Amino acid sequence: MWTRSLRIWVVVCSIVFTIGTALHGFVVIDEQVLARTMELAGASADPSGFLTGFRVVGAVFVVANALGLLALRAGNWLFWVVLAVNAGQAAGVGIVPFEMFEAASETYGWVGVLPSVVTDGGALILVLVMLGRVLAVVQQRWSARGTVVASGQPGQ
Repeated sequence: MWTRSLRIWVVVCSIVFTIGTALHGFVVIDEQVLARTMELAGASADPSGFLTGFRVVGAVFVVANALGLLALRAGNWLFWVVLAVNAGQAAGVGIVPFEMFEAASETYGWVGVLPSVVTDGGALILVLVMLGRVLAVVQQRWSARGTVVASGQPGQ
């Protein structure tokens, strides 16, 4: 599945996404931002329990994104891991409530939303690139298979 350029692209993205996820989960999103998020959303829950869960998920994504640093040497198994991790990260585009971006923006300005936009939006782009590679490989293998079957000559 890998190409040399895709391996390099994954390593670069993994560095950026690991840093961005750590910033978003452990610097930008704090109790104040979560309390404001819940206020904007009309919820009255205590943000402290939610913050713990949010940071656990963030820590998992930090470690999972860091696995992409192995892309220069790892086998195809890592391709699928990176694809799955980034699909999960890209889901943040739809999962993270808009109110969180609004609260982060109120607290930190546009810099408050930058880590999430870069990591979630970047992961979405990386997933599309990787799926394009999967489709290219499948199409190549399908075409080669069709040629062999159509010629009727084994081994050609």
